[in-house]
This record gives sequence, structure tokens and C-alpha cells, in this order.
Amino acid sequence: MTTPSSPTSLSGSTGWLGRERVHLASCTSTSDEALRLARDGAPHGTVITADVQTAGRGRAGRRWHSPPGRDLYLSAILRPALAPASVPAITLAAGVGVCDAVRAAGVAAAELKWPNDVVVGDPARKLAGILTEMTTRGAAVDAVILGVGVDVGSTAADRPPELAAIATSIRDEAGAAPAVAAFATSLCAALEPWLDRYFEGGVAAISAAWHARARLGGRVTIDGAPGVALGLDADGALRVGLDRGDVIRVVAGDVVEIAGEPAHR
Repeated sequence: MTTPSSPTSLSGSTGWLGRERVHLASCTSTSDEALRLARDGAPHGTVITADVQTAGRGRAGRRWHSPPGRDLYLSAILRPALAPASVPAITLAAGVGVCDAVRAAGVAAAELKWPNDVVVGDPARKLAGILTEMTTRGAAVDAVILGVGVDVGSTAADRPPELAAIATSIRDEAGAAPAVAAFATSLCAALEPWLDRYFEGGVAAISAAWHARARLGGRVTIDGAPGVALGLDADGALRVGLDRGDVIRVVAGDVVEIAGEPAHR
């Protein structure tokens, strides 16, 4: 159930992202709300935020833990002139912006883990996640919903036991955290230029920046097969060199780091 919303804006910090913004006290998921607004014709760049989500979701149908008032739950409506096949790599471009915003908030060690996580430390602890969903009109993209969850002010006491060893926050890492509303503004300012670059130039336009922030060279497994994460292919797929000698392209699925063998550059 959605509580009444109040329109606000991120005017002055961006050119188009967040110029129209809806903030909710509570909702099932900001991406659910964004999908609804997109179907009603909300324009490119509309941002939805919430104090709490009752059914936040992450990649592969996983639930995104959403303690009230402490973390950022944000979804943006994008209407890019892209082919459907180019939509998944928006996640990579957004990851660069999210990583930059987290670093600017005091977590200099934040890195990108393909395809959609911002992580810290060895072994990796997740600090932020990114999810893209697409609606089409015929064969064309109608809207892309970019969902971003960032653990800003939550602490271990706010998390269920199963997340204790694998999640972290800006507050946990930096010792202090910005106000969630202020971080939302800085996040949109960091996201917008990388999204623009991707819309204009595709993966090639953001690849070097993604690699500069990524955890690569570490031991990983893909569907149980061990290897080394090498980097992005031209379309945003992850190249992994397997121990058996071949290099494969991973276009979907989980890249699992092997404990005790951390990533390095």
C-alpha cells in the first residue's frame, strides 16, 4: 500500500534526472511506483524515493532489506532511445555513478562487482545494488526503471542475521553518513553524466570508467566453474578466464568470489 506522496525536486543539481520527483513515506517498492507512473506517462528523469519499502526487491527476485528512514530507496524513469538489447548495460553505467557517490560520501574503498553491486572489502560486503527493468511498446523501449538501493545510515543492528557478514553501509565504513535526502541529491548528480554518456556512446563510452572502479583479477566461480574475472566485453558481458583454459562470456548469473582469494587489479 502506498501512502500519499509529496512532489519535490532536485532542481539545481542535475539537468534532467530528478527534476520531477515524488517522495513517499511508504510503498511496496519504489520500482513498483515508477512502473505505475511510467505507464501513466511520467517523463524521462522522474525520480521516486521512499522512507521505507515493504517489499523492496533486488536482482533475481531477491528481497531488498529496507529499514525505515535509514537508507536510500530510489527508482528513476528513463526513456532512452535505445534498442531493448542495449538496456541491461545501463546497470553498468549507473554503477559508475553510484560508486562515485558512495566514495564521495566517505567510502573511498567502494568498488564495482559485476553486474550490479557496489561492494567494500575482502571478502566483499554489499553496500549498494542496482536493478533495471524495461517496458516496451511493440519492438521499441517505452521506459526503463532504474532502481538503486544504497545502505546509507543503517548499522548491523538494523539487519537480519543472514546479512550480518555480507552487507555494510556508508555509516559502517565511514563512521558517519550524510542525511538520506542529501545523499539522494548527490547520487542523482553523480548518475546523470554517466547515463548520458551511455545513452550517447554505449558500453565503449563508460567501459574505462567501469574498469577503473571494478573488482577484477580475483578468483571467482561461474555456475561452479572456477576462474578469474577479466573485464567487460564490448556489449557489457563479463569475460571470465576459466581454469580449464577457455574464456567465456557471462551475460547473466551470479559471479561468486572464492573465499580467501580476494580480487585485485
